[in-house]
Amino acid sequence: MRCAHWRRVPLDLAREAREKSAAKCIDRVLQCQLSAHGEGEHFGLLTDAGAYGTALWLRWHGTDEAEGVVLPDCPVAAPEPDGEGCCLFAGHAKQHTWDDALGEVSCTS
Repeated sequence: MRCAHWRRVPLDLAREAREKSAAKCIDRVLQCQLSAHGEGEHFGLLTDAGAYGTALWLRWHGTDEAEGVVLPDCPVAAPEPDGEGCCLFAGHAKQHTWDDALGEVSCTS
């Protein structure tokens, strides 16, 4: 199950994300994409970072100020033949995105 924490994207980070990506729209509010957890850092995907294999993430901890960080993509794919890749960043904690409960939104939708 995905983390239930959400965070508003600061305007300066939304502008930075639009400048670094071909995406025309950047979400103004993001949900943490990690598996359910209470404490620690939260990460919401802003956009690809322009460089192959990286993405711009919004990182925050509790009510502290949020920051944009460029992180490499998780290189792990599901074990079955033609398994989908994980939609998180390299070195993330806990489960990969395909391990989450059924009914979660895919990173490609």
